[in-house]
Amino acid sequence: MHVLVVEDDFISRRLLCRYLEPFAECDVAVSGEEAVEAVKETIERGSLYDLICLDIMMPGMNGQETLLLIRQYEEQNNISLGQGSRIIMTTSLEDHKSIREAFAATADGYVVKPVEKKKFLSTLSDIGLAFEIPL
Repeated sequence: MHVLVVEDDFISRRLLCRYLEPFAECDVAVSGEEAVEAVKETIERGSLYDLICLDIMMPGMNGQETLLLIRQYEEQNNISLGQGSRIIMTTSLEDHKSIREAFAATADGYVVKPVEKKKFLSTLSDIGLAFEIPL
């Protein structure tokens, strides 16, 4: 499995990668701009990220804007909704407005920080990415 972790905070980025390391190759981006470029390069090589973990609160382009651009780029490349990368928002924002906005922009999941391993892996399972990993 190929994963992109988009997170400006080093500790959060490292934690997500550690959770995913047993079954995934993790690329990282520290900004929305880097994330969009990584997605473009991957699609241009004829591939997709299986999963993108996307923080909402980042300097510059925030996660909501990044999500919209990623979905637009997938659409421009004839990747229909549901066939592109699975995207989980990983954020400290747990207000209903942020959650609704993320799902309206076609996020597949939403996990509130601090990200607990059991809840994170459960969310992966909920979106169809289940693995036999000891908790």
